[in-house]
Amino acid sequence: MQLLIATHNPAKKKELTEGLLAVLPDCNITSLDDLGITRDPEETGKTFEENACLKATYYAAQSGLTTLADDGGILIDALNGEPGVLSKRWLGRAATDQELIDYCLKRMMGVPPEKRTARFTVVLCVVDPVTKNMTTVTESIEGFIAETSSKHWSPGFCYRAVFIVKQFNKYFDDLTQQEHEQINHRLIALRRLAKKLL
Repeated sequence: MQLLIATHNPAKKKELTEGLLAVLPDCNITSLDDLGITRDPEETGKTFEENACLKATYYAAQSGLTTLADDGGILIDALNGEPGVLSKRWLGRAATDQELIDYCLKRMMGVPPEKRTARFTVVLCVVDPVTKNMTTVTESIEGFIAETSSKHWSPGFCYRAVFIVKQFNKYFDDLTQQEHEQINHRLIALRRLAKKLL
């Protein structure tokens, strides 16, 4: 199978590629950079699923390849689900990871511990450009927003710096490799998606 991973986020591309090859080792993976595709569709969906499908459909048409796209982010209960689909665009597309981290902590200032619940959600969508068949998978991970950011965090995944994973009561970025593989919602979704594709 040849599969296009449709993202310009280097961290996300790396995680998706490694996750896919772990379950589909014979998969021939191509990136947008490999194909010289630089344009992005306008993310007009009101849900993660709508945006994931919109992106997968757009890039499948651009490339002529079976395409995997995802959309996801963090939903904070005390902020009525913000930033949600605007997770990467909460402060506009030009905002840095640090600016998003600082803004999140500012918005949550004064919120008591019991009301700091949040979750990461991701939707993966694969589109076949010929048949137009569409396959989606959704996964979430529960936790809460910390009062300060972790001391080290992953570029491209800024909200992990302020997210405490409920299952381990640890910052997302402080998880061991084994813990990370056990709870990472994107990797879990990839495993489920691989079974559907097979």
